[in-house]
Amino acid sequence: MRRVFGAKKQTEPPPSIQDASDRINKRGDTVEEKIKKLDVELARYKEQLKKTRPGPAQDAVKARAMRVLKQKRMYEGQRDMLFNQTYNLDQVSFAAEGIKDAQQTMSALKSANKDLKGMMKTVKIQDIDNLQDEMMDLMDVSNEIQESLGRSYSVPDDIDEDELLGELDALEADMDTEGEGVPSYLQPDKEPDLDAELSLPSAPTGHGPMPAGNQAYDELGLPAVPRASIRG
Repeated sequence: MRRVFGAKKQTEPPPSIQDASDRINKRGDTVEEKIKKLDVELARYKEQLKKTRPGPAQDAVKARAMRVLKQKRMYEGQRDMLFNQTYNLDQVSFAAEGIKDAQQTMSALKSANKDLKGMMKTVKIQDIDNLQDEMMDLMDVSNEIQESLGRSYSVPDDIDEDELLGELDALEADMDTEGEGVPSYLQPDKEPDLDAELSLPSAPTGHGPMPAGNQAYDELGLPAVPRASIRG
């Protein structure tokens, strides 16, 4: 059957944008090299025109220079065309990359949306509200326990605050009627006078008058100790 109808040829995949862009860039580089060579040749002809006199020789140089200039213009046109093609391919490549990025973004958003819906099924607003209410009740019970534990046992609960305020006003009135205004038991303690408590009589000096009598005294005013006589 293959001999009659022939075998089906395998079609090659179309080139990608990057492949086409690389190929055009290579062609553009080749054309650019040719333009540089023509510039060197034109510079040589320009020097020859300066050195030759007007006549057939100069006309021949001008003809060669015109031919080279025409080739340069042709190559420059091809170079510009290739650069325009490269620009168009770059624009298409940027657009294709943007579409790919958008597709990946959409895929990521869909996956995140699916995960978020699955997580939201496990979290209910009613459960959160009930948990908050239970926490508030527990905090109220905790405050009541703390107040109960902090209650003072020595103070009776039936004390009237108005009665206490009345007694305080009466105490202030009594303090005003007294001489000093404040009772002695409410006055602050005074610091003792250490100099008065520690005052001692001054010691007598040897320069003062000697007491009367036959008693002998030393230079400090104290009775002198009699010395024992030494017998020879």
